[in-house]
Amino acid sequence: MSTSKRVVVTGLGATTPVGGTAPETWSAILAGRSGARPMTFDWVEEYSLPVTFAATIHTEPGEVLSKVEIRRNDPNGQYALIAAREAWADAGSPEVDPERLAGVIGTGIGGVWTLLTQWDTLKESRSTRRVFPLSVPMLMPNSATAAVSLDLGARAGAHTAVSACASGAESIGLGMEMIKSGRADIVVCGGTEAAVHPICFAGFTQMQALSTRNDEPERASRPYDTGRDGFVMGEGAAVLVLESEEHARARGAKVYAEIASVGMSADAHHIAAPEPEGAGASRAMVEAVQRAGLSASDIVHINAHATSTPVGDIAENNAIRRAFGDATDGMCVSSTKSMTGHLLGAAGALETILTVMAVKERTAPATINVDDLDPEINLDVVRKEHRTLPGGDIAALNNSFGFGGHNVALVIKSL
Repeated sequence: MSTSKRVVVTGLGATTPVGGTAPETWSAILAGRSGARPMTFDWVEEYSLPVTFAATIHTEPGEVLSKVEIRRNDPNGQYALIAAREAWADAGSPEVDPERLAGVIGTGIGGVWTLLTQWDTLKESRSTRRVFPLSVPMLMPNSATAAVSLDLGARAGAHTAVSACASGAESIGLGMEMIKSGRADIVVCGGTEAAVHPICFAGFTQMQALSTRNDEPERASRPYDTGRDGFVMGEGAAVLVLESEEHARARGAKVYAEIASVGMSADAHHIAAPEPEGAGASRAMVEAVQRAGLSASDIVHINAHATSTPVGDIAENNAIRRAFGDATDGMCVSSTKSMTGHLLGAAGALETILTVMAVKERTAPATINVDDLDPEINLDVVRKEHRTLPGGDIAALNNSFGFGGHNVALVIKSL
């Protein structure tokens, strides 16, 4: 593996609860705008859901995709297509040998809408003839990657990381490693999720994982605050175009930042709960920093996983302190989930985009809704006002953790 290759970001695309594009999303983050809103779906009342709000998609896919594309793709795939096309156009729609172009789109849950609506159709009609012929290709977890690969003609590989809420970040790490190993010149990578579905709400509420602040949705996601009571379900997709710096410079592409390294580990502790001392998560962070050839003092900003759960925020706090010790004091920490909600398998990809923008624009976004900082949190949490990041060469960290004990940390460097 040619690990000396520098991997850079040349395109960004997103469709999220706060914006229909990556620039719209970043602008909303800087404006401190929450994407959480009451759900108006009939099924909220039909199933007497105890949680009646979510960070639903800002721009409906029907405003962007054709009717045929809507019909042939689960919302999971629709979101991925929208984000991938934007990222590809942002990268300048580069001319590349299809056999040197790859796609890696992660998801936590996959095509849950297709799976369950087609099951309902079969049960109610009692006839296989009523089931949509493309049901299986649409419900597969790899359906979004396949859709993007087909759309862009990517033949170097089409892969899907399914690592719960770490899926999007892991996909970016895999994309980076494909370029470093020489398997591809360009990789379109990220994450997607369309899990605003009654079964997901039922399951998460039974776990007591979701906030129940139904009267104030926009204030429900409050990482690090003493009043936090769970995460806010989100949906959407985020995609980055990665390529070697040499390849990008040769074609005159604009470059946002460098994806310098990835660190991965597993807790092997519990299927849902994080390891409370942060041992596994800290290993991923340390590995990422070391593989980037940096020291802890080089990291000036962390986009934390920080979902707004009472236990999870403390565990990540402990992991960061365990990884970096006193150097943690020099790292300002943001949780953009306070605005976007938790996009599950797309969260790590979206937060990588936001970390890239933070490094590029030297601005760490303020975490909203932190009215009373939990005394157990001993991090420099950015709140109330954005933080200006230093000049010169800087580096930031993006953390993503998922059910099953998956831990992924990415290091993003300025260029």
